[in-house]
Amino acid sequence: MKIGDLDLGEKPLLLAPMEDVTDPSFRVFCKEQGADMMYTEFVSADALVRNVNRSLRKLEIMEAERPVGIQIYGKDVDKMVVAAQMAEAAKPELIDLNFGCPVKKIASKGSGAGLLLDIPKLLEITSAVVKAVNVPVTVKTRLGWDSQSIVIEGLAEQIQDVGAQALCIHGRTRDQIYNGQADWTLIGKVKANPRVHIPIIGNGDIDSAQVAKHCFDNYGVDAIMIGRASIGKPWIFREIRHYLKTGELLPELTVAQQAILMDDIVKKSCDMIGERSGIRHARRHLAIPFQELPNIRPLRIRLLQAKSVEAISEVLNEIASQYQDYPISDSE
Repeated sequence: MKIGDLDLGEKPLLLAPMEDVTDPSFRVFCKEQGADMMYTEFVSADALVRNVNRSLRKLEIMEAERPVGIQIYGKDVDKMVVAAQMAEAAKPELIDLNFGCPVKKIASKGSGAGLLLDIPKLLEITSAVVKAVNVPVTVKTRLGWDSQSIVIEGLAEQIQDVGAQALCIHGRTRDQIYNGQADWTLIGKVKANPRVHIPIIGNGDIDSAQVAKHCFDNYGVDAIMIGRASIGKPWIFREIRHYLKTGELLPELTVAQQAILMDDIVKKSCDMIGERSGIRHARRHLAIPFQELPNIRPLRIRLLQAKSVEAISEVLNEIASQYQDYPISDSE
């Protein structure tokens, strides 16, 4: 799949942009685990224009994580243009426009998925940003605002016609948030539209190698984007890539193997963004594995309350020792 001059190979696997998740350390880790392209946490155009330090830091890109897309969101055309130019200065491979975030505080103010209620402005923003930068511009959006306003089939053509070079579709409406099942049939219809020639990226409910293959095989998408399923399990990219190539599932990681990988995530995070912030970011990953193991509660509480790298490593070593060859699948 190519986005402009960026060649991501056949059936690429993309790490979705996720607030407070896809920081540089996690992006590097996912790259090591087989992800083909990373996206930053989404960045507020308004905050960038106001030079808010926290948002400016989100533009930082490490060479080890490339290729990278910087995702921005906002509802003001001029601010989105300025923000895109600021993002371009960070030298990403592309700039992605977020027209899909369903969070109330964003969508209700007319940004993110809120722009699905104002298609002319959505297209105006896309066109203006495309003209303002020299890197490819892509769009991430949803099927529509609700079940009564599914717009994606026509909107895909319009987004393409104003210059976007790829479109990622999350197979839910804004009204669904993350409830129910993603509707991949509509994603497939967009991909099958002979008028649509830009890459179509599918997103929603990709939580295993088998599901990923099913979506490639049955809906014809050019790439898939994985979000929530990578939290606490970034090796999902390695599992999917192996299955796509060989048709065979990798063996389940043991608890001990997962503990080693979690320890690596924590240390990378702390090395890159400092111990306090690194642990805060890593906690959401530490909370996912191990939770169904028998008699794990005391260790898990200590793990999530630990305030130093050393303390986290100590608990992870205890978990690895106590559940030495215990496969995660046995606990489910």
